Amino acid sequence: MKLGVVFGAKSFEHEISIVSAIVLKNVLKQELSFIFCDKERKFYLIEPTDMRANFFSSGKYKKCKKLFLMACGFYTHSLFGVKRLEVDVYINLIHGMDGEDGKFASLFDFYGISYIGPRLEASVMSYNKELTKFLAQKVGVKTLDYEMITYEELPKFALPIILKPARLGSSIGVSVVKDESEFEYARDVAFEFDKEVLVEPFIEGVKEYNLAGCMIDGKMRFSIVEEPKKKEFLDYEQKYMSFSNESKAQEARIDEELRDRLKENFVKIYGFGFEGAIIRCDFFVIEGEVYLNEINPNPGSLANYLFEDFEAMLNALAASRLPKERKINIDYKFINSITSAKGSGKI
Repeated sequence: MKLGVVFGAKSFEHEISIVSAIVLKNVLKQELSFIFCDKERKFYLIEPTDMRANFFSSGKYKKCKKLFLMACGFYTHSLFGVKRLEVDVYINLIHGMDGEDGKFASLFDFYGISYIGPRLEASVMSYNKELTKFLAQKVGVKTLDYEMITYEELPKFALPIILKPARLGSSIGVSVVKDESEFEYARDVAFEFDKEVLVEPFIEGVKEYNLAGCMIDGKMRFSIVEEPKKKEFLDYEQKYMSFSNESKAQEARIDEELRDRLKENFVKIYGFGFEGAIIRCDFFVIEGEVYLNEINPNPGSLANYLFEDFEAMLNALAASRLPKERKINIDYKFINSITSAKGSGKI
């Protein structure tokens, strides 16, 4: 089974995706094909030996072979013709816009490409934080109260509050506001990244747990439950370090009853179109109740650090019955019948 990793793209999280792909390359022992999508949305085939951060920041990647997305995969063009890249399954490792908003899911489905990653509907619902609230409500998972504001609006919640750009991950643009004097700056930061901002009450010292997993041939495979180390909240730097650090995470010290409830809530979320993807759900536990904080449909380096044998699981998922679009037989019987009845080719 030959795997290809697609990363980069036009996103605020472009650089995080590059780091994520480099980490995956270092973690997996098997040979991988790396397909880089630059900010112009052009594709390049990157040699594994060139998978270094400064290879992309320096622009050296532009000397690599260009790739073109067509039916059944990526292709190279040359004087000798068109050749398809020998990849069986692609991994969508693009974070944020393009990768998690549904664009690549649509492209892969359109061209009949087998891939690991969230499908279109799941991408759309998990990319927008308000739609994520709707998704959770639909499947019976609790979330914190919230409100959406535009730049001119003031939040109705009493302080302290947390501001989050509606369509962004990795805690980019997120701020905690404890005093009115902090609001204006936090608002400006959030609206730098989006035209809508989600506001939630900020709960000091809330317990937070991360759980990743996927479904393989009808059976759920779970990671360990991690209690991430954080300051006030899990900010950009802490998230970045969590998946760029190749050491394994430590399992949370919780009882089996809570672990089972986290898994139950995860399964409810996963069943809403995430089949074929490895996702991570971040939960809050408040006064014994489990709340969904956010869904990571393409978690950093696929949350490999949370799994005991990540490579075996990844290959098992790639070899499983990944979701595919239903085949539709187009035979033109209707057109042939009406043109035959009319006795004319004018229709």
